[in-house]
Amino acid sequence: MNFLNRRKQEEQIRSEGRLPPGQSLTQKFPVLTYGPNPTFNPATWDLRVFGEVEKEMKWSWDEFLKIPTVMVVCDIHCVTRWSKFDTRWEGVRFSDFIKLFGVKPSAKYVIAHCDYGYTTNTPLEIMMDDNVLLTYKYDGQPLEPDHGGPLRTLVPRLYFWKSAKFLRALEFSAVDKPGFWENAGYHNEADPWKEERFQRRGWF
Repeated sequence: MNFLNRRKQEEQIRSEGRLPPGQSLTQKFPVLTYGPNPTFNPATWDLRVFGEVEKEMKWSWDEFLKIPTVMVVCDIHCVTRWSKFDTRWEGVRFSDFIKLFGVKPSAKYVIAHCDYGYTTNTPLEIMMDDNVLLTYKYDGQPLEPDHGGPLRTLVPRLYFWKSAKFLRALEFSAVDKPGFWENAGYHNEADPWKEERFQRRGWF
């Protein structure tokens, strides 16, 4: 897409109220990851849930692939000011996933634990949105490592760092636990429509 066509599409999307303040349209899918991509071995990979749950559980890769999936089309917005529209994802709907093990009433936050110790925090209420997934397919293909494969969360309501790459565990917590970028100065809530990018002025 040339510059003039991109600007025309961006203005159309803005007029539809789909472009948050401070964001620009991209047709590409920029890659932003802290650290290297982890090695994925389907034979040893697992996903576990723990904390304020009725039953702590763990799935192998083959077991996880047997859980029913849904398709979601959504817009995504990165804190670095790009937005990508009508992206197509497939995975396990989070609100369906938690029915497999049960969540205690005391659970208020979900902490995503990922390879290399990366974490990020999201209120359980937001994770219950219908378009929140544990996703392993993008645009009909297995999710590439550069974009968080084999498995990441998809939380379209928030800036994209809250959609955690290389997911390995979900902790259900009664208290908030800010993660890697939140402790590095990023805003804890990360609402694109409120431009909740950073905790302090002067970053960008």
